[in-house]
Amino acid sequence: MSKKLTRRKFLKDCSAITASSLALGSTPLVSCSKTGVRVKESGVISIDPEPKYAISPYLYMQFMEPLGITDGSVEAAWDYNSDDWRADLIEVGKDLAPDTIRWGGAFIRYYKWREGVGPVEKRPPMYNYVWGGKETNRIGTGEFVDFCLRVGAKPLMCVNLLSDGVKAYRNTVHGENRTAGVKEAADWVSYANDPDNEERLSHGVKEPLNMELWQLGNESSYLYEEGFPLDQAADHAKEFAKAMKERDSSIKIVGWGDVRNPEKLRPETPRDDPDVQFWAPEMLKRAGEYLDFIAMHMMGIYFKDDSFITGFEYQRHPEMIWEKLLELSSIAEFRIQAMKEILDSIHSDVGIAVTEGHLSLQPYNANQVLTEWLSAVYHARTMNTYLRHGDRVKICTGADFCGTRWTVNTVMMPVPRGKSFLLPIGSIMRLFKRNIGRSGITIGSCPTGLDIAASRSEDKIFLHVLNMNYNDSVQASFSVDGATITGGKVHEIAPESPRSYVNQNRPDVFDPEVKNLQPGRPKEWTFPATSVSVVELDISV
Repeated sequence: MSKKLTRRKFLKDCSAITASSLALGSTPLVSCSKTGVRVKESGVISIDPEPKYAISPYLYMQFMEPLGITDGSVEAAWDYNSDDWRADLIEVGKDLAPDTIRWGGAFIRYYKWREGVGPVEKRPPMYNYVWGGKETNRIGTGEFVDFCLRVGAKPLMCVNLLSDGVKAYRNTVHGENRTAGVKEAADWVSYANDPDNEERLSHGVKEPLNMELWQLGNESSYLYEEGFPLDQAADHAKEFAKAMKERDSSIKIVGWGDVRNPEKLRPETPRDDPDVQFWAPEMLKRAGEYLDFIAMHMMGIYFKDDSFITGFEYQRHPEMIWEKLLELSSIAEFRIQAMKEILDSIHSDVGIAVTEGHLSLQPYNANQVLTEWLSAVYHARTMNTYLRHGDRVKICTGADFCGTRWTVNTVMMPVPRGKSFLLPIGSIMRLFKRNIGRSGITIGSCPTGLDIAASRSEDKIFLHVLNMNYNDSVQASFSVDGATITGGKVHEIAPESPRSYVNQNRPDVFDPEVKNLQPGRPKEWTFPATSVSVVELDISV
């Protein structure tokens, strides 16, 4: 089959599942997106200002995991000269202002939380079995919560769920038992949230840490025969969640609901393939009374033929990379629709939590295209997808958080010196997070070259806009049903070239420029090619 036919079928299948989800009662959201548009356009962006759903206070998440010697994500974030978090990381974290930061990942299967609390000099180091090397545990529960407080985020803690069933962690080659049971998880809740917890008080921490969000295990379905089968994972999730909520009934818990092999979760995969059967129905059937969110990860989104993007090969074909990344963003849309359809079919109102997700490009986690504006087309459209589906999506992320090497991070931390800076995904998440309403609204129509997600707060409307055209601008006017536009501004990231890049010597290259809509003229704007913008409209009803 030719590439053209494959692409056409891909988009057709995406449209089919969208129609299927809408038939099952999902909120009718118009994406205003179409790939491959190359001609200059003009048209009207018509906006229905009626609030359709509340936007989650946890929506924009970052994800921090100790990565050993693979990437200096946590150890490099600590300044041992001042014995505190790096000041430049705190600064960029405040600027980014995530709603939530998650502590977890694959290392949670062998993480023992008590090794990271209490007097620092008594904390034992731990082997990092997945990512190599050791962790000092200088950063533990208290330090992580302190970081979240300083940047205005809520902590989301992953829990060692019996090592997700991985037997190797019961008795490692070092003679360790790194698994953790129900009591250890429940004790962690008490340590964090019980004002009278003796263990925390003995460590000199008088005030509770108020940890509201918790996730059980990590990527349990991805382990195949190495981890728990679905029925056991669901039963253990119920056991853990019940015990944890008995310690603090106010906490919110994220259970696991993804498929076995996310790489196969594409429109062309047969629906009866066992690798693409969601765990969510059985997990919610057995443990749903204790779960507030169901998790899935946007992992394994990659090019099947990636020879053109490995190393620096992509530099020969920048326009093709832009178009192909646009196609990849449709996979994220497809997966969210598929999970929504599953939840609707079992009549569950649980929220979706995308607690990990980044482009899986080669070289592994280090592809240089992620430092260039070329990657913005995937990142902006995917973040718009989550917002458009905000009736279900309550937690989402587009990258890992911080590190010294991986380009799948939001923040890069130069070592041994330098100032932390945002990669393109970080600049886009910052732009969208800073300029968003409290309720999701819908777009009735718009020029086909634009991808838009919309929200509203009282007398303001916010449009998150990606111009999907590589070469051409799109001119648009704005129309709000039943309201008058009285003014506004545009927060615009529009580099001179999609090949524009960021590094420690030019950290501000993707900072947005704020421009006012001209008063006294019809409210319109020309969106430059490859730009990502937020249009902020003042309205009077």
